[in-house]
Amino acid sequence: MAELNLVEAVNAALATEMARDESVLLLGEDIGMNGGVFRATNGLQARFGRERVLDTPLAEGGIAGVAVGMAAMGLKPVAEIQFTGFIYPTLDQMINHASRLRNRTRGRLTCPMVLRSPYGAGIHAPEHHSESPEALFAHVPGLRVVIPSSPARAYGLLLAAMRDPDPVVFLEPTRLYRLFKQEVADDGEALPLDACFLSREGADVTMVSWGAMVREAEAAADVLAEQGIDAEVIDVATLKPLDSETILRSVEKTGRCVIVHEATRMAGFGAEIAAEIAERALYSLQAPVKRVAGYDVVVPLYRLERQFIPSVDRIVDAVREVMEGS
Repeated sequence: MAELNLVEAVNAALATEMARDESVLLLGEDIGMNGGVFRATNGLQARFGRERVLDTPLAEGGIAGVAVGMAAMGLKPVAEIQFTGFIYPTLDQMINHASRLRNRTRGRLTCPMVLRSPYGAGIHAPEHHSESPEALFAHVPGLRVVIPSSPARAYGLLLAAMRDPDPVVFLEPTRLYRLFKQEVADDGEALPLDACFLSREGADVTMVSWGAMVREAEAAADVLAEQGIDAEVIDVATLKPLDSETILRSVEKTGRCVIVHEATRMAGFGAEIAAEIAERALYSLQAPVKRVAGYDVVVPLYRLERQFIPSVDRIVDAVREVMEGS
């Protein structure tokens, strides 16, 4: 066991899998000699060589396209996009090729690649460095979308993503990279994909979240506990495919649900979860499902950044509204 922050856990998972499987290689801008802008790949080029840790030009579409080609030919590339604000040029390759390769070849070829990227606001970055585009990728058949909320989950989920035979978009909450450390067993054990994690048990209300916002949801649950409200917190972790059953079981137990995410509310992934609850657990609800999300604006620069990110107070207020509306 070692005390690791999230970026160190990502590094450990990459190193473990590269040592275990010689078909795994890394590519991206400045990931080799410099170890990546957040140092997620620090030391890996020195350990595994330039043939397996490749520095690329500033060309995100090319990075994704090369990764698709490598994956189709039997390699397992892990491509890094420096910030999710730069991820949009990859959409053509990910939507038209990576996600469709299995279907297009009737199963003769698969696309075992991972597209990694720092994700979300909260580090005082300039424009194009604080995006939350998970709903874009979750809309695409054939893609998995995974977002860890802690170092241990980042380690285990990234291992699972690298071992998956189909393409995985792996979004790493930038705000959590060095926020806290956690004991992580660097033992090569993967966590399950396509499954929610129960972060906290409760009986009165279900809070559903993912990524960095799980921290705020858990902090809100602490505040609510002092007010006599017992909140259950679910970490979605894999958005696509969604583990609806875990969420529905919780809602059937508590009768109330608040969904918390950093991305803008309009057409955010929380709407999909709310729709699933409305379709399959409507008669269990004692109050309408409520969403707490980012506002429908471009993520502001750092002076207003904290006003954009859902706060503990906003989450607590939403839960109290749901409880009072029962």
